[in-house]
Amino acid sequence: MAAQSTSPFQIILGSSSKARKQILSEMGYEFTIMTADIDEKAIRMEKPEDLVMALAEAKADGIMSRLQTTDISERKDKQILLITADTAEAIISRLQTVEYKKLDTEPTLLITADQVVVYEGKIREKPSSKEEARQFIKDYSGGCAATVGSVVVTNLKTGARKGGWDRVEIYFHDIPDEIIDNLIEEGHVLYVAGGLIIEHEWILPLVKEVVGTTDSVMGLPKALVEKLIQEAL
Repeated sequence: MAAQSTSPFQIILGSSSKARKQILSEMGYEFTIMTADIDEKAIRMEKPEDLVMALAEAKADGIMSRLQTTDISERKDKQILLITADTAEAIISRLQTVEYKKLDTEPTLLITADQVVVYEGKIREKPSSKEEARQFIKDYSGGCAATVGSVVVTNLKTGARKGGWDRVEIYFHDIPDEIIDNLIEEGHVLYVAGGLIIEHEWILPLVKEVVGTTDSVMGLPKALVEKLIQEAL
């Protein structure tokens, strides 16, 4: 785990996700937030592993476009990590800009991530409506769903790239209709992949088993992030 007081780099988290912010804080990192505005529905892949990688690349592109116009002259003496929430090839060519040449003495690391839920072999992203969210959660009741999440770390100075994905299976007890109604009314499930929030106080007691790690289900697998950071440095 990296200590906040000794970390030799800065992190930009490319997500407004409360869960990802929480996980990154738990890992001991300090970070700032940036987000990208992309049309996720325009990117389609058959395999969930391919989809999460493609979505992360698109978000990284959007964030890097913003960074090109950002003054980062004060960051000369540190590496920069960009963590996007939803991974990164065209980005490298973009770094031949005046701003990033200032960072030649230190590598810049780009970290991107995305996640989908898989239920009965079908990919589920964020619910498009309350009705869809309700059906998603009803499907999980007494059954099983899986999360597939990607993390890619690219060294933007050397072009080296390290990436991987993580899959977790979640088994549920029966989820009462009252709980589902409350979750829909609260609204948080409308903004997460598959309407799935196992860390929620109303859902957690109804989780029978998690085959994998909770942080991966929440959107940012700690062990994979740390492993890829070390490999890319």
